[in-house]
Formats: sequence, structure tokens, C-alpha cells
Amino acid sequence: MPARQRRRVLPALHPNLGIGAAYRRRVEALIDEMNASLEYWLVAQWRKKTPVLAQDEAPLAGLRSVLRGLRKRWETKFDDAAPKFAEYFATDAAKRVNGQLAKILADSGMVVDFKFTKSMREAYGAVVAENVALIKSIASEHLTDVEGIVMRSVAQGRDLGSMAKELRERFDVPKKRAALIARDQNNKATSLLTRVRQQEAGINRAIWVHSGAGRHPRPDHVAFSAGRYTGRSGPGPEYDVTKGAYLEGKWTFPGYEINCRCVSRAIV
Repeated sequence: MPARQRRRVLPALHPNLGIGAAYRRRVEALIDEMNASLEYWLVAQWRKKTPVLAQDEAPLAGLRSVLRGLRKRWETKFDDAAPKFAEYFATDAAKRVNGQLAKILADSGMVVDFKFTKSMREAYGAVVAENVALIKSIASEHLTDVEGIVMRSVAQGRDLGSMAKELRERFDVPKKRAALIARDQNNKATSLLTRVRQQEAGINRAIWVHSGAGRHPRPDHVAFSAGRYTGRSGPGPEYDVTKGAYLEGKWTFPGYEINCRCVSRAIV
């Protein structure tokens, strides 16, 4: 009779903070450039023909023309930059997952030479596509908000100082969103790419580990990782790598929900 194999729980693979920080810096640099352009051209146009009332058509037409030009310019710049930024990020994340998981497996006695398989290409493509859409949305949403500030300022008869102050206060919003996207996508990409590689290595069970780092932890995630979840997934923290755990009304994986920093420990 063959000897019974001993199960081992491997160390967790955490997202690399440096990759997320580099991604954030690239996007924030483009946002800073956009904000400087918006402030310069809108203030210049306002000074050129100061609107007195919302019915003052000549100055209003000039502002609308400038806003249209700025939207076209910056949406085009973000559309061009988004694929490059997303590919840089996805490539770095994939290299990190491949290297770290191979080392973790090697330390446990499993030698794996990861190739760029069909499954990995699909996962890589999904990471790129999602990040392209998110980066593009930063400019689109921000420009819509800026246009609203300018039009309201004209309608309310406000002066240049008031409008410029509100614009500068708004300029922090897309940078905060970029920080959230960088952090969240770093967690999600690491989760997805790790799961693909785990399955390719023949790993089908893992332990859900709650990070404890967030300010507002998800109760279901905490309970499942502690082995006391009573929902459809049953008690945790072990789950099927191919389908995840059924939490908060859906099947999900560690690190995959917004702001989720949970990780997994593979079982071999």
C-alpha cells in the first residue's frame, strides 16, 4: 500500500506594493499634466472674456469651445496612454506572480517552469482590458465634472477666483481615484494570475487568508477565513481554487473584490 501523502500549506503570494506604486505614479503624472492644462486654458479664457451672466452668450460660447477642445485633447491622450500603462502593469504583475510562485513551489520540492500558456494569455488580456477601461474613465469623468463647475460658475455669476478655487479642489479627486485603481487592480491582478498558475501547477485547493489591513473588513471574508462562515460555502477557510468561495451572494476569490486584500495559501 502506498504511503499516505502529507498535505502542505504553502506561503501566501502577496501583491507587490512597488508595482502598484509605479502604476499609480504613471497615471498621476498624466492627471497632473491634464489639471495644469485645464486650469491654464480655462482661466485664460475667463480673463479674456469674463462672463457676467449665464445669458452672456459670447463669453459662454468661448468657454464651451475651450472645454470641447480640452475634452478632445485629454480624452485622446488618456486613450493613447491607457494601453501602454495597462500593459506595463500587467507585464510586471505577471512576471512577479511567475517568479514568486515558482520560488514558493520550488521551496516545497515542486519544480515548475511556467510558460505563457493560453490560460495565462487570457488572464493577461483580461487584466489589460479592465485597466484600459478604468484609466480612460478617469479623464472622461473628470472632464465632465470640470465642465459642470465652469457652467455653474457662469450661471451663478461667480468670479474667477471662486471658480479657480473649486477647480483646484476638484483636481484631487481623479488622483484619489487613480490611487484606488492602482491598489485594487494590483490585488485583483495578483489574485487572477496566481489562480491561473496554481491550476496549471495542479493545485486545486487553497486556504483563504484575511489580510486584516483594511479599515472596513468584509464580515463574510473575516468569518470564512476564520472557519466560522455559515453561508452557502460552508465553513472555511479552505476553498476550491477553480470556483472560489460563495460569499456576499456570489462566487469570488481572495483579493478580487474592490479593496479586498485577502490572499491565498495553496495546498499541495
